[in-house]
Amino acid sequence: MAETFVLITGAWHGGWAWRPVAEHLRAAGHEVHTPTLPGLADGADPTLLHLSDVVDFVASYIEEHDLSDVTLVGHSWGGYPITGAAPRVASRLKKLVYWSAFVPAAGKSLYDEVPPPYQELFAGTAAASGNNTVVLPFEVFAGGFIGDAPEPVQKLVHSLLTPHPYQYFTETVEPIDPATLGVPVAYVVSVDDVALPPGEYGWVPRFPERLGVTPTEAPGSHEALFTQPAGLAEALLKA
Repeated sequence: MAETFVLITGAWHGGWAWRPVAEHLRAAGHEVHTPTLPGLADGADPTLLHLSDVVDFVASYIEEHDLSDVTLVGHSWGGYPITGAAPRVASRLKKLVYWSAFVPAAGKSLYDEVPPPYQELFAGTAAASGNNTVVLPFEVFAGGFIGDAPEPVQKLVHSLLTPHPYQYFTETVEPIDPATLGVPVAYVVSVDDVALPPGEYGWVPRFPERLGVTPTEAPGSHEALFTQPAGLAEALLKA
């Protein structure tokens, strides 16, 4: 049966990043939407935007396109906008899927959920940016995010990344209560994902536990949407 997917990217990415996965899903007969979020388009001015604007955008996108039975997927930081939007569009959702994503807790921003070295990196690059945006250094990206790709691919993908509004990392959203949302939730984790180091700050088990679910495994790194798109598409369908 054909499904409708709305795929929400993580930090520094636009909707373009989902294209390899979207092609696999479309080839299997599914409808796929890959919007680029406010502040993450090339050349966008991020200075007046807030995380609430991104939440509103995701909910409005689903409403304005009159989508129903939607599988709403969020990657990494994308867990924040899908969490904020889900209650507003719950009647239009079939499932809420977090892929190697943050599952927000009450009063906690992404900044609060990452290891201190990331906190220092984000705050430092934002302060130096002139427009309160965070740039991800190539060395961090290559080693932690896309270690399963050859260096030329790492450099190409890194060159496409967009500076990310720092306020999107420091502002919060209301967490969902899976028991009362009325929509099934799932968690997918890439098995070689070390963008958050395993242990206290790792993706698992803390984020699936917040949802009360057992994670579904997908192949690849944090950037499996480029390095393992077929396997990731299969995991999203399985979840």
